[in-house]
Amino acid sequence: MRVLVVEDEPSLQKVIQDVFESESFQTDCAATGDDGYFLAEQAIYDLIVLDIMLPGMSGIDIVKKLRERSIMTPIILLTAKDSLEDRVAGLDAGADDYLVKPFAVSELLARTRAVLRRQGTIHADGLLVCGPIRLVPALRDAFTGEQALKLTTKEYDLLEFFMCNKEQILTREQILHRIWGFDSDTASSAVDVYVHLLRKKLAACGVESFLQTIRGAGYMFKGEQHVP
Repeated sequence: MRVLVVEDEPSLQKVIQDVFESESFQTDCAATGDDGYFLAEQAIYDLIVLDIMLPGMSGIDIVKKLRERSIMTPIILLTAKDSLEDRVAGLDAGADDYLVKPFAVSELLARTRAVLRRQGTIHADGLLVCGPIRLVPALRDAFTGEQALKLTTKEYDLLEFFMCNKEQILTREQILHRIWGFDSDTASSAVDVYVHLLRKKLAACGVESFLQTIRGAGYMFKGEQHVP
C-alpha cells in the first residue's frame, strides 16, 4: 500500500517514513502544504498522514479541498497537544482520525490499521479480499481460493491498487503515478501492457471479469464477477 506523509519537521517526517516502510508501505513525503496537496489530489494513496500546521496551505485546508473534490482517501491528522479547536475543525472538514504530538509509533500503526479497516481496505486479519481473490500485503502474496496467482512485483502492485479502489475508475495516469512513481519516464502504454499481463493470470483462475476496461476513461475493479 502507499501512504503520503505531509510533515514539515524533517526528523519527524523521517521517523514516520521509516515506520511505514518497515511495515512494507510505499511512502511519499512532502514538507509544505502546497506540495502535499499536489500529491494528494492525484488520488493514488491508501492513506494520508497530514500535519495541521504547515508552510503554505494548512492541513485543514487540504482536507477541505480534497473532500470538495470527492477525494475520500483516509486522512490521519497530526496536531499539537493544545490544538483542540484544530482537531475539531479537521474532523468536521472530513479527516478520519488524529494523533496528538508527541505520539508512540505503535499508536500511529494502530490508528492506521483502524482507519483502513473502517474504510474496508483491509480486514481485521490484515488481508485484502474481493470475492475469491485474496491478498496478503505483509507477504505480497495473492491467491484465488488456495491457488497462488504467482504475480510479478508490478502485477502485485497493480492488483493491490485496483482492490484498494474497487468500484472506482482509475485513469492510466493515476495508475502510472502509483505503480511507477511521479519521476518515472515510463510511457502510459506500459499500464495497458501490465493490465493485459495481470488479466491473463486472473483468467487462468477464472476471475478475469473482475477487472474491466472503461472505454475512454481507464480501468475499474468490480466488487463481484461481471457477467457479460
